[in-house]
Amino acid sequence: MNLNQITVPSIDLSKSVAFYQKLGLTLIVDALPRYARFVCPDGNSTFSLHLVDELPKGDGVYVYFECENLDEHVKQLKNKGIVFDQDPVDQTWLWREARLKDVDGNQLILFYGGEHRINPPWKIQ
Repeated sequence: MNLNQITVPSIDLSKSVAFYQKLGLTLIVDALPRYARFVCPDGNSTFSLHLVDELPKGDGVYVYFECENLDEHVKQLKNKGIVFDQDPVDQTWLWREARLKDVDGNQLILFYGGEHRINPPWKIQ
């Protein structure tokens, strides 16, 4: 089994599509105003948006995108006007992470985990 895609809710797909294109995702399905799907720039994963009347309550969705050159990638996105809630920082779980929200408040974490993403020192044997 392999994870194909993640779908997150949006109340305005036009704004959301522009945001995710600015992040570097490539739009591959344009079924606006109800649905849009992107392919990630690395690998074969896809990411989609679907129209909702109301966003979920609470913390909402957390989506992690891995970036090999995280600090440089964040710098480039900031130059495009993307606002981050947290600049890249080393975490105790051995990943480096930057945090932001999309236009609907979904939590996005750009990170680099490298080998530790799948093989942390505390991995179950």
